[in-house]
Amino acid sequence: MASDVDLAPLVGRADHLATLRSALLDGVGPGQTAAVFVTGESGVGKTRLLREAGDRFRAGGALVLTGTCLDIGDSSPLHPLLQALRRFDAELTASHARTSSAVRGLLQMFAAETAGPDGAGALLERVSRGLHLVAQGRPLVLVLDDLQWVDRSTRQLLLYLLAGLGDLQLSVLAAVRAESLQGAHPLRRVLTELRRLRSVRVVDLAPLDRAGTEQLAAAVLGGPLGAEAAESLWQRSGGNPFVVEELARDLREGRDGLSETLREVFLARVDALPQAAHAVVHAVAAGVEPVAHWLLAEVTRLPEGELIEAVRAAVAHRLLVGDDDGYRLRHRLVAEVLAHELLPAERSALHRRYAEALTTAPAELHQARLAHHWRLAGEPARALPAAVAAAQEAERLHGYAEAHRHWSVALQLAGPPAAGVAPADGGLTADRAELLRHAAEAAHHCGEHARALSLLEELADAEDAPPACALHIRRARYLAAAGRSAPAEAEYRRALAAADCTSRERATAAAHLAELLLHLGRYADAGDRAREALELAAQVEGSVSEVVLASMALGFSEAYLEDPDAGLAVMREALDTAERAGRPEDVACAYLHLAELLTGPLNILEEGVVVARRGAERVAELGLGRTYETRLLAIATNGLFRVGQWAEAEKVVAAALRHRPSGADAVELLLARCRLWVGYGDIEAADRDLEAVATVLAGGGARHVIPLLTLRAGLAMWQGRHDLARQAVQRGLTEVRSDDVGILAALVWHGLRAEAEAHAARASVDTTVVRRLREVAERVARKSEHAARPVRDVVDGFLALCEAEVSRLDGSDPQLWARSVTEWDRRHHPYPAAYSRLRQAEALLARRTRTATAGKLLREAYQVAQGLGAEPLSTEIRTLATRARVTLEERGASAEGRSVAGAELSGDELAMLTAREREVLAAVAEGLTNKEIGQRLFISERTIGVHVSHIFDKLQVRTRVQASAIFLRNRPE
Repeated sequence: MASDVDLAPLVGRADHLATLRSALLDGVGPGQTAAVFVTGESGVGKTRLLREAGDRFRAGGALVLTGTCLDIGDSSPLHPLLQALRRFDAELTASHARTSSAVRGLLQMFAAETAGPDGAGALLERVSRGLHLVAQGRPLVLVLDDLQWVDRSTRQLLLYLLAGLGDLQLSVLAAVRAESLQGAHPLRRVLTELRRLRSVRVVDLAPLDRAGTEQLAAAVLGGPLGAEAAESLWQRSGGNPFVVEELARDLREGRDGLSETLREVFLARVDALPQAAHAVVHAVAAGVEPVAHWLLAEVTRLPEGELIEAVRAAVAHRLLVGDDDGYRLRHRLVAEVLAHELLPAERSALHRRYAEALTTAPAELHQARLAHHWRLAGEPARALPAAVAAAQEAERLHGYAEAHRHWSVALQLAGPPAAGVAPADGGLTADRAELLRHAAEAAHHCGEHARALSLLEELADAEDAPPACALHIRRARYLAAAGRSAPAEAEYRRALAAADCTSRERATAAAHLAELLLHLGRYADAGDRAREALELAAQVEGSVSEVVLASMALGFSEAYLEDPDAGLAVMREALDTAERAGRPEDVACAYLHLAELLTGPLNILEEGVVVARRGAERVAELGLGRTYETRLLAIATNGLFRVGQWAEAEKVVAAALRHRPSGADAVELLLARCRLWVGYGDIEAADRDLEAVATVLAGGGARHVIPLLTLRAGLAMWQGRHDLARQAVQRGLTEVRSDDVGILAALVWHGLRAEAEAHAARASVDTTVVRRLREVAERVARKSEHAARPVRDVVDGFLALCEAEVSRLDGSDPQLWARSVTEWDRRHHPYPAAYSRLRQAEALLARRTRTATAGKLLREAYQVAQGLGAEPLSTEIRTLATRARVTLEERGASAEGRSVAGAELSGDELAMLTAREREVLAAVAEGLTNKEIGQRLFISERTIGVHVSHIFDKLQVRTRVQASAIFLRNRPE
C-alpha cells in the first residue's frame, strides 16, 4: 500500500546515511559492536531514515532485523526482538533452510523459557548465542523504532550485546522520540551509560532547513512552490518533514480553510475519509499497534471487502501504513488528536471490542494488551486476571520491571482493601495481600527499593498481613538491598526478638544478620552471630541456606581475625554445600564472600580475581545476573585495580553495568569504578560516581563509607584541594564501628598525605590533625596485631606510607620511602609502589644526593604510571623530572608486562607472560612444586596452579618439562 509520499525522496539526510553506513557497517569488524541512536522530535523523519538505512545495509550484504517497540508501558519483554525474528522468518525462502531453522529455534527458546529468580543474565546469553547462529558470520544489524517505549528486558539486551559480550558482529540502529526522554525516563540512563562506549553514537535528527523544506514540498506537489506558499509552509511546518508533507498535500489537492494547528490538519484529513475508513482510523488509534488485520476486522465489524477498501482509503490519505504484522497510524500524533474526538462511551466500546476479540483468540492472546483494553473499557473485574497473567508471563521471561508494572496495575484494579473485586466468571478472587506480596517482591527484584518498602508497609497494615517476624525479615532484606544497613540491622534484631518468630525464621534472621555485619566490616560480631545461627539451624530440618550463609560469615571472621587457612576451609566447604544443594542464592553468596576475602583482607589477589570471575559466570548461569554477578564483577574490578590491570578492570566494569544495578549492588560497582576514575584523573566522572554513592548510602556502614571518603580525599588532592581532603578524612575517622583495619589504614595514609601535600604547596598544615592521625595510626598498628598475618601485612604497607608522609613535613626521608617501595613491591601493588618511588626520588633530589638513583626511580615510576594510565601520577613525575633535568622514557609496554620486584626475563617466547607468571615459570624450571612455589612467593598453592595453567595456555605446552625447556632456552646468560 505504497503511496506517492512513500516514494518522495529522502531530503536533507545524505550525510546522515553516510554516517550510519560508516559507523554501523564499514567500521565494524568481526566480533565488534557499534550503535547509533537517532533522536529527534515527532515527525522529523526518524522512521524513514531507519527504513532507508536498513535497505542500504541489506544491499551491502548485512542481515537486517527490524522491530518496533510497543506504545504502552506494560509491553511484553523483548517484544521488538521477537517481532523482528518473526518478520525475518516470514521473509525467508526455501533456499534459506538453515537460517530459518536457527530463527525458529530462537523463537522456540522464548516460548519454552521458564520462570526463575532473576534469570535475565542466562536468558540474554542464550539470546546472544541464538543471534550468532542466525547471522551465520554475516554482519548483523538490529533496527529498532520507537525505542522510547522499549521494555526493560530489551534495554538489558542492548547493554549486554553492546558491551561486546555477545561474541558477534552486531550493529544497532534505533530511533528515539526526543520529547519522550524527560524526567526519570529509564532510557535516559541507558543512553548516558552507552555513550561512554567509543562504538556508540547518538545522532540528533534536526528538522529540515528552508531549502530542504521547499525541496520536499516540491516533491509532494510535483512542482516548485510559489514564494508566498513556500514562506507560509516554512513558517507553519518549522521544517518538520511530516507536517511539510501534510501541508504540501493540502496545497496539491486544493484543500483550503485549514487552521494553523496540526490538530486541525489531522482532523480535516480524518473528516475527508469515507465513513468506513473513518471508523478504521479511530479503531487503530484506540488499539495497541500494530493492529493485526483479523483483529481490526473484529473491532470494526466490517465485511472483508469493505474493510480492505476502507484501509486503502486511510492509507491513500496518509493516515495509516500497513505492514505484514498489521496496521499503524502513520504518526502517533494522530491518536493524540483523535483521542478527544470520541465520547467516553464510544472509547469504552472500542476497547471492549478489542478485549472481546482478543479473548476469543487464545492462540494470539497477549495478556498485557488484554488487561489494557479491559481496563479502559471500564471492566476492572475482567482486567484484573489479565493483569495478573501478564505479570506472571513477564516473570517467566525474567522481565521483573514489566512484572512490577503489571502487579501495580492489578493492585489498582483490585481497589481498596474493603472492596475486593472478583471477575464475572468467578475465575479469580482479588486477594490484595497476595497482590501486595507479589508487587513488593517484583519491585525488590527490579531495583525499585523505595517502592518495595512502600508496598511492604501497606502489606503490614492489611488485615491478613503476615506475622511480624516475617515482615521484619522481609523489610530488612529490602533495606539492605537499598544500601540502608543501619535500619536493616535493627529490623533483623526485631525479628529475633519477635514473639511469633519460628525456629526457622530465627535461624534465617540470625544468618542474614551475620552476613550483614560482615558487609559492615564488623567481623567479630559477624562471627558471634554466625555461631548463634548455626546452633539455631541445627535444630531445624532442611536449613541448608541458613547453614551456608552463617558458615560463610563465620569462615570470613575466622580468616580475618584468627587463622586464614581454617577460615578459608570453612568457606570452601560452605561453597561445596551450596553447590550440592543447588539453591542459586546460596551458591552466589558463597562465591561472593570467598572472592571478597581473597581480594581484600587476605591480599591473595590473583586467586581472588579468578574466583570472582568464575563465580560471576556461575551465578549468571543460575539466573542471578543483576545482583550477585554485579557484585562479583565489582570485586574482580578491585582486584584487577590493585594488581595494576586497569584496562582489564575497566572492561569488567562495563560488563557489570549492563545489569543496571541499584542499591547496595550499585554502591559496590560505583566505588570500584571510581577507583579507576581517581587513578586515571577523570575528576568529573569520579565526582559523579561519588555523589551517586553518597546518595545511596543513607544509613550505610563503615565498610562503604570509609572507602567513599578515602576516594573523596584522593580526588581532592589531585585537584589541589587539601582542605577538602582533610575534611573527608576527618569525617571518616568518626566511623569507628568496624574491625577492618585495612580500610582505616588507607584513610589515615590519605589524611597524612593531604597534610604533606599542603606543606609542599606552602599551605597551612593542621598540626592537631597530624597529631590525631598519628595516634590513629598507632591504634591501627596495635589493633592489627590481633588480626591474621595477611591482614597485618597489608596494614604494614599503609603504615609505611604513613610514616614516610610524616617525614615530608620536616625533610622527606628517602630511607622511609625506600621501605615503602619494598613493602608494596613485595605485595605486587604497582600503583603505591610507583608513588613511593616518586617520593623517594623527590627526597633524594631535595638532599642533592644520589641523583643517578633518583633518575632511575623516576623512570621506573613513570613506566608503571604510563602503563596504568595514571595520568595525575604521570604528570607529577614529569614535573619533578623536568625540574631535576631527568630524561624519562616514553610510554612503552604496560605495567603488567614489567617486573617490579622480580627478575627480568628476555626472549620472544616469554614476551606474552606477565611478571608474576615469569616468576612462577622460573620456579617451575627449578623443579619446585606448586606448594613450594607458593611458600617462596607468599601466595596460595591454588593461585600457583592458576598461574601454571595460564602459562601452559600462553606457551601452548602441556607439561612442566616443556614449559621449563622454553624458559631455559630464553633465560638471560
